Amino acid sequence: MLNSSARGRRTGRPDTRAEILAVARRRFLRDGYRAATLRSVAAEAGVDVALVSYYFGSKKGLFGAVLALTANPTETIARTMRGDPATFPQRALRDLLALWENPESGAPLRALIAGTTYDESVTDLVRELLEREMIDTIAGRLGGADARERAAAFCAQIAGIVMTRCILRLEPLASMPLDEIERIYAPALRVALFGPRRPHRSRVS
Repeated sequence: MLNSSARGRRTGRPDTRAEILAVARRRFLRDGYRAATLRSVAAEAGVDVALVSYYFGSKKGLFGAVLALTANPTETIARTMRGDPATFPQRALRDLLALWENPESGAPLRALIAGTTYDESVTDLVRELLEREMIDTIAGRLGGADARERAAAFCAQIAGIVMTRCILRLEPLASMPLDEIERIYAPALRVALFGPRRPHRSRVS
């Protein structure tokens, strides 16, 4: 009979995966993506590093699981899209900014962005997250031949606002009230998604 430890498992601990995720979350937030390692997470969780690899495959996979556990912008967008399509742009702007500005959910998101500067695999993770889960989701709701291009333009504008306000903290955007941000940027977001409004032309008799 094979010893369970030889396969990198611990017996009698069905919550081991959750324990590893909790430790990984602390490590990523405290040490950053580059400094946190699978081995350090395994050591703090009291498991063999092979078990971490068994559950999550790689450091990128572990980080992706931590992100999904604490703050997932794609889930926020999916919830926001359930409302009136006409007001989706401003609701998405508010909801995503709220996600980034919340202390608990914003910290892992900032760690994610920091990780892209150190590891190309994290950049790939962010790209896949945005392309497959956000851009494609919005494009599917929009429909039309150029739906993906419009969804990409919308996400690019949102990303620029988030980066300026929440990462770089550039003024005056960093301290601007949400109502003012919505007033300034919602029209451009609507144009990105739905195109410019055609001016009403009265008939000439």
